[in-house]
Amino acid sequence: MIKKILRWLILGGTLFFLATALKNNWQEISAIHIDAAGWAIIAIATGVTLLAHTWAGWIWTWILKDLNQSVQSSSFIYVYLKTNIAKYLPGNVWHYYGRIMAAKNANISTSAATLSVLLEPLLMAAAALIIVLLGSFVVTVNTRLAVRVVQIIGLVVVLCAIHPRFLNPLIRFLHRLKTRKSNTATSDVNLAMKNYPLQPLLGELGFLGLRGTGFILTLYALEPLNWSQVPVLLGAFSFAWLLGLVVPGAPGGLGVFETTAIALLQNNFPTAVVISAAGVYRLMSILAETGGAALASLDERFFD
Repeated sequence: MIKKILRWLILGGTLFFLATALKNNWQEISAIHIDAAGWAIIAIATGVTLLAHTWAGWIWTWILKDLNQSVQSSSFIYVYLKTNIAKYLPGNVWHYYGRIMAAKNANISTSAATLSVLLEPLLMAAAALIIVLLGSFVVTVNTRLAVRVVQIIGLVVVLCAIHPRFLNPLIRFLHRLKTRKSNTATSDVNLAMKNYPLQPLLGELGFLGLRGTGFILTLYALEPLNWSQVPVLLGAFSFAWLLGLVVPGAPGGLGVFETTAIALLQNNFPTAVVISAAGVYRLMSILAETGGAALASLDERFFD
């Protein structure tokens, strides 16, 4: 009951914030015009976002291989792309469930399939925190030594947190939580990783970099930017994306990402531009995810 109330409060709060922002800035938003060059940039951003999801599917195969599973990379990338759109369904677990079922049908052990889909978002979250910390380190050039020390400690904590000694208990907790959400039977699978996931972590940093590039290009289609603003944008995007990933009651981060991005960037850019960029980016992301699922299905049907 408390979880349901919390979800409705989060949903209501984000909708109220977005509605208020739209109301207060509607005149400026309606005056924004995207020219032909801007639409071309948005098309490129859509392609970059699709590449990011394809890259994320490839990282999933790395995780499975690290778990000593034999996988065909192209087939599992197709599965990843086809299930990705299911994250917008209520519960925000059905894309994980679909990947576990597809992996089991490909003779992947239940424990490895489950561990792989639990490990992936944890590494994504760690990558997002690393980018946020590095971005703040670059932006706050003239800050005090104490702040620098806190930033470095934060980075060390994140890197240590994904060590198997600390990560395995969290993985088992998330497994119990997600199986309750999807009403699937819990089993006594051996959920544990043995090695530090360095390669997948680096891969997830690349994934967040591609996603952030898509967002920056979307904003650039609406407002001229300079290179000095990139660290701020990448850090704000990563933090907004992270909250969209972890906040309950927001399938696909819908609403939470937009609210956080607007709140973080409205002091650095015109509010109307940030609101428009967040909205266009959401539509563009859904288009990229839908297109990726469609292309994966067509490629499997006609070329396999």
